[in-house]
Amino acid sequence: MSLFVAIILGLIQGLTEFIPISSTAHLTIFGELFGTIDHTHPEQWTAFIAIIQLGTLFSVLWYFRREIYDIPTAFLRENLGKNRLSFPQQSLNSRLGWFVIVGSLPIMTIGLALKKIIEGDFTKSLTVIAISLIALALILLFAEKIAKLRKSEKDLNFWDALSVGFAQCVALIPGSSRSGTTITAGLLLGMKRETAARFSFLLSIPAIFASGLLQFYQALSFVSAGDWLNILVATAVSAISGYFTIDFLIKYLKQHSTYIFIVYRIIIGIAILIFIYAN
Repeated sequence: MSLFVAIILGLIQGLTEFIPISSTAHLTIFGELFGTIDHTHPEQWTAFIAIIQLGTLFSVLWYFRREIYDIPTAFLRENLGKNRLSFPQQSLNSRLGWFVIVGSLPIMTIGLALKKIIEGDFTKSLTVIAISLIALALILLFAEKIAKLRKSEKDLNFWDALSVGFAQCVALIPGSSRSGTTITAGLLLGMKRETAARFSFLLSIPAIFASGLLQFYQALSFVSAGDWLNILVATAVSAISGYFTIDFLIKYLKQHSTYIFIVYRIIIGIAILIFIYAN
């Protein structure tokens, strides 16, 4: 992998991680075009993706730095010690802490259970990616059609958190998109679009952190010394581009629907299928 390719892949990761069009799909498509995926050792590509996701983790941590401080502080203050409060009495930040914990349980358990499949060649299949792009686009279209768009963060409950958490597990299927599945779930649950996006990003923090660190540790055994510069550059580029992508999407969803992403997913999915079966 050249430095130029690393920069392009880092940019793709940052631009697509938080927009509901699937970063894994786009990275895999460009990875195939650049010839950087070794199908005899697909776990190396999985590790590369997980590591550069740490860049987008940094971007979401920086963007939500105020919440990253306020939520744990309120959670610890209101749930531990002699001054702890019952859940209905707790502040919004403390309740959000509970919702992130509960919403993270599905991906932590199911993700570990399906670890071998995730690392395998199945997750690199362009056919799977194309079908997934189109299928989730149609589900997101349905969610947009029936969305009530009433719930803000103060209206969330444990069922909402757990449901979005299970939706995040669907993103283990390549082409689904973590933000795509979780925002879709949020809309189906009646959330406003920006509320669904914000909770999606907060919920992504534990998942990306755990996945990235685990894969980083495992990658030490098979990533050569010469590859680390490219990986670090790609991670840095993904962090910078990811920050601006988060800001764009939250502002965009305050005024617009997700229809543009639905159309894009369908077009890309069909284009991939045509490419596959034309060759």
